[in-house]
Amino acid sequence: MSHALIWFRRDLRLDDNPALQAALRAGHVPVPVYVHAPDEEAPWAPGAAGRAWLHRSLLALDADLRARGSRLIIRRGDSLTEIEKLIAETRAEALHWNRLYEPASIARDTRIKQGLKSRGLTVESHNAALLVEPWTVETLQGDPYRVFTPFWKNARQRLDPKAPPEAPARLPEIPTLLAGLGVEDLKLEPQVPEPRWDAGFWDDWQPGEAGALDLLDAFLDGAANGYKEQRNYPDRIATSKLSPHLHFGEISPRRIVSAVMARQWPAAVQPDIDHFLSELGWREFSHHLLYHFPHTAQENLNPKFEEFRWATPDPVHLAAWQRGRTGVPIVDAGMRELWHTGWMHNRLRMVVGSFLTKNLRYHWKHGADWFWDTLLDADLPNNTQGWQWTAGTGADAAPYFRIFSPIAQAQKFDASGKYIRRWVPELAKLPDDALAAPWEQPELLRRLAPDYPLRPIVDLKASREAALEAYSGPKTKPPTER
Repeated sequence: MSHALIWFRRDLRLDDNPALQAALRAGHVPVPVYVHAPDEEAPWAPGAAGRAWLHRSLLALDADLRARGSRLIIRRGDSLTEIEKLIAETRAEALHWNRLYEPASIARDTRIKQGLKSRGLTVESHNAALLVEPWTVETLQGDPYRVFTPFWKNARQRLDPKAPPEAPARLPEIPTLLAGLGVEDLKLEPQVPEPRWDAGFWDDWQPGEAGALDLLDAFLDGAANGYKEQRNYPDRIATSKLSPHLHFGEISPRRIVSAVMARQWPAAVQPDIDHFLSELGWREFSHHLLYHFPHTAQENLNPKFEEFRWATPDPVHLAAWQRGRTGVPIVDAGMRELWHTGWMHNRLRMVVGSFLTKNLRYHWKHGADWFWDTLLDADLPNNTQGWQWTAGTGADAAPYFRIFSPIAQAQKFDASGKYIRRWVPELAKLPDDALAAPWEQPELLRRLAPDYPLRPIVDLKASREAALEAYSGPKTKPPTER
């Protein structure tokens, strides 16, 4: 039988995998391949947390393939060079992959496709990551959207509730002599004598396709009911937590939409379901923006911010923000959750982002870089859009005068202090009414939490006023869209 290479990247699953399905439909023996070439994604090569997840995800994919009679061939080096070697070794007639949408990946994939097609090989790319391709949704004027609501209104109409293809029960065996590296050879995890800073991750996460499907089922059976309101509270299990699995392609957004829409939801729950789908819509919108405005991974979408007066970072203050030692409990709790679990509740992402870009007035790229290295779901479109939204420099951005009050956020969304006490345990003995702003009761703070900072690294009121003054200059309004 003829062979076709299936080039896995961030589509590490067998369920709803269009590249794999295309090879099988054409009658080929699929040869699953992963080429480790992080430098080709520069300047956004995977961060440390992402590499740790990738290690386990590749092991899970290889196990799933072996359970079906196949296996994953791992190579390291230049992608085109390694693919050409594999074509020669297998006499493959076709190459299939699922598309990536980051600027560096698009440039690399275009070069490979053109080069191999010119030699007569069948080369096809497929959509496995998105509900709608970025170039298929546009305004009435034929332009890309810059505002979420009209974008999602357009894209929402294109959702297909039909169930996508499931993982094949069996796969043909690939050539026995075809050699590859082991996952361990890629050295993706922390290496001795480096501390195992990722040890806490795996109490909460199960990388791989099975873990993703289990989380989806748990969400639909539980937190989906009440999602719209409960998702705001960081101390509760009220979100799907599917974002790392989506980033690595261990589950497809089509599978999620199909599973959601296949259920008969009570009328009272329908607003929760609509809101959950809109969160998938924000992921689509982020990809839409980065595809059409690729410079935004490094630069402001709103050009009026090019001359904005960002503060020069104080290394001590930046480190305090990164490690959850700002003296503002809700901010510190969020940053410590990130460090210990590789994930942070979305409301806290906005709170800590606002603190960095508004109270400290540091450029959003300092936050984006830290998140990139520490988040398990560090997705370039989402990371970029999220930080520019919070900073007010991007599409659909928060108004310049929106500065999250960490005190008000703690009082409203962690009134009992459960979240703060979990992640900032040195404050556990403080009464509830002191947790949001413990510096206002300094004697109590000294007595009950002597190891916690006595005051925040920046005065919240003064820094808010300074930010309002600075932001009032470059504020702008995106064009109206219909």
